[in-house]
Amino acid sequence: MSNLEIKVVSYPEASEPIRIIRTKVFQEEQKVDPKLEFDGKDEFCQHLLAYFAGEVVGTARIRYLNNSQAKLERLAVLPFARRKGFGKKLMEKALDILAENGYQVVEVNAQVYVQNLYSKLGFETVGEKFLEAGMPHLKMIKKIEN
Repeated sequence: MSNLEIKVVSYPEASEPIRIIRTKVFQEEQKVDPKLEFDGKDEFCQHLLAYFAGEVVGTARIRYLNNSQAKLERLAVLPFARRKGFGKKLMEKALDILAENGYQVVEVNAQVYVQNLYSKLGFETVGEKFLEAGMPHLKMIKKIEN
């Protein structure tokens, strides 16, 4: 894990690796419609890129909803890099950023199959399962103690 580096980037400077990862994971693997995946909000979000041994392996974005609430979205790790804790590290970095900046509530729309990852990070399920991009999701919330 010592070869893992997570960088905070802007979409204009890092759109190519972000698009490559999300296209591979969401469009090619999960068959998400490109119009849903690339929703026009990337330019207004803060992005994270994970590098392992110098190679980009994952991404996530933080969308700021207001002065105290944010939403973590588009967590994606390339297939060869999964099951190594990189997704968790991306989320921990995003949560650290939010805590450092005084955010109090973080939400995610978690695909049901990765609900356990978010639960381990302190997220709690709110409401019932719903479909997003044709896949079952759960809304999950975490309160950040500053």
